[in-house]
Amino acid sequence: MTSVSTQSPSFADLGVPARLVDVLVADGRPTAFPIQEATLPSTLAGRDVLGRGKTGSGKTLAFAIPMVARIAEAGAARRGGLPSGLILAPTRELATQIARVVEPLAAAMGLKTTTVFGGVSQRPQEQALRGGVDIVVACPGRLEDLISQKIVSLERVTVTVLDEADHMADLGFLPGVTRLLSQTPRGGQRMFFSATLDNGIDKLVKKFLDEPVHHSIDSAESPVAAMTHHVFESESPEAKTELVRTLASGSAKRILFTRTKHQAKKLAKQLTKQGIPAVDLHGNLSQNARDRNLGAFSTGEVKVLVATDVAARGVHVDGIELVVHVDPPAEHKAYLHRSGRTARAGSAGDVVTIMLPSQRQDTKQLLRRASIQVTPQQVTATSPTVAALVGDVADYVAPGPGLPGAGNPPAEQPAGTSQGANARRKRAVKQGGQNGQGSGRNQRRGGRGNGGAQGAEDGRGSRQGGRGGQGGQQSSGRRRTSQGHQSGGQRGGLTYSTSSGSSSSQTGGGQRRNRRASSQG
Repeated sequence: MTSVSTQSPSFADLGVPARLVDVLVADGRPTAFPIQEATLPSTLAGRDVLGRGKTGSGKTLAFAIPMVARIAEAGAARRGGLPSGLILAPTRELATQIARVVEPLAAAMGLKTTTVFGGVSQRPQEQALRGGVDIVVACPGRLEDLISQKIVSLERVTVTVLDEADHMADLGFLPGVTRLLSQTPRGGQRMFFSATLDNGIDKLVKKFLDEPVHHSIDSAESPVAAMTHHVFESESPEAKTELVRTLASGSAKRILFTRTKHQAKKLAKQLTKQGIPAVDLHGNLSQNARDRNLGAFSTGEVKVLVATDVAARGVHVDGIELVVHVDPPAEHKAYLHRSGRTARAGSAGDVVTIMLPSQRQDTKQLLRRASIQVTPQQVTATSPTVAALVGDVADYVAPGPGLPGAGNPPAEQPAGTSQGANARRKRAVKQGGQNGQGSGRNQRRGGRGNGGAQGAEDGRGSRQGGRGGQGGQQSSGRRRTSQGHQSGGQRGGLTYSTSSGSSSSQTGGGQRRNRRASSQG
């Protein structure tokens, strides 16, 4: 086991070439994280390495730096279809984000990179490979296709990285990974990074790594210290819908995880219609739609991402302050990897798991396996604990005549309504959570409209209430939106892709159609 000093060394201290140090310092990374400090002396020396570290620990730089440094040092002439470096990743999103880390380092050393994955046209990848690249970041399926077409060969690869190896196993990629690794020269350097060594990863290690140096930073399943866990019990599906909507509101970035693609698509569409712009990310989206939605979330154009587990290992976005498990995940590894989208690289973050009474026992077992100790709380959308997590959100009411909401232009607020109620809540939370007063205020039974009422996620929606906007929006209870962004109308000047096709919002009464996103897988 490698011991790590309490004071983080600089990358220069660890032997990283000066040109790469300059890139890292310019990017605000003057010192190494523990996984980098532990592995770089071995990897820069050419040793095979097995690195284990919890999510968000900085593994990408831990292998990107030595790969670029060693390929540049070797100085091999670039040849079409014959890369020198190969990084294998389980998902398209992860491959893309690895490439973003590698590219500036490679450019500083005069190296070229490209990404290879399915779901997009093969032609640009083919042209890049035939033109000659030094480093390929690839998903196994498309890379095997290109090899079978004689477009690329791995016979000159000198440095190979397998990232998220355990997730490769979970997705059934190990046979393909084994075939690809077998095509790389035996004498080359290989680095494997994985959170766990189960599901056949140990067999890959024994077959392909030559006297590897093992580096483990924290236990494979240890929780992140800066991550605060919450378990919220909701009394009914209808109350849960209100709770989810409240947690989705606010100005900070947050990810809501669902179990199925259909749930992700439906929830993103519902939130957007209700004045909380959201995008979805799952396997049924085309690559262009996935890139567009992830891009909108990464830049902060949209604050809410609704995702399935396809994103749990592939999304590395800074500034995610809240992760919500809309339903408890099926197993503890999924819980840890989903939760790891927040509290990354030393930042703090919160994780909320929502459960119904019928899910108490399964959730208890899940958390025990994940080594998470947290006391469940019975809450509603108006509870002080929920309000504290949402942060700067104002009280909000369902759309109706003259009220701000999805599809309605913002109404001028009388003194003492939303802003006043929000200030009262903040004071109450600050004083110890005495927020019972007014918990039912501003509740409106809202909007049946022309399209009928849209209810709770399970389809048993409320059909109570008077008149609503065209399109039939519901809300039983209350809705929230960020202060200063009182309605979908004010934010309706932006367009948001969801896999459901087109949705609309209004600014001053004028509808703007959102971009269509293909649902092809």
